[in-house]
Amino acid sequence: MKVAISATGRTLDDAVDPRFGRCSTFLLVETDDMTFEAIENGNSSLGGGAGIQAAQLVAHKGVKAVLTGNCGPNAHQTLSAAGIDVIVGCSGTVSEVVARFKAGQLQPTTAPNVASHSGMGGGGR
Repeated sequence: MKVAISATGRTLDDAVDPRFGRCSTFLLVETDDMTFEAIENGNSSLGGGAGIQAAQLVAHKGVKAVLTGNCGPNAHQTLSAAGIDVIVGCSGTVSEVVARFKAGQLQPTTAPNVASHSGMGGGGR
């Protein structure tokens, strides 16, 4: 299964970025064999709409789930509409989070866990 993880860097040993829409990188990991592709999140500096754009980016890459720290309402709605499971509250390295996912320790959420614009540094608007 291909999953997208918001990451602070380009390797499996990098930390999960708590910000979905404004993370620097997404790691697209095939959970069966742990092969991965790192893609830059060019939406991280947008003034608004970063979550929606990031959600569309990973949806176009064919992922079945997103593992991240936080996901706002617009990104969550976009991902859910694309049939992508959203798993929030993730922390640690990418490889640790994928291992917990594969072990069935992480479950999808049905609602966002932060307000709109929370990744902008202002605590929401």
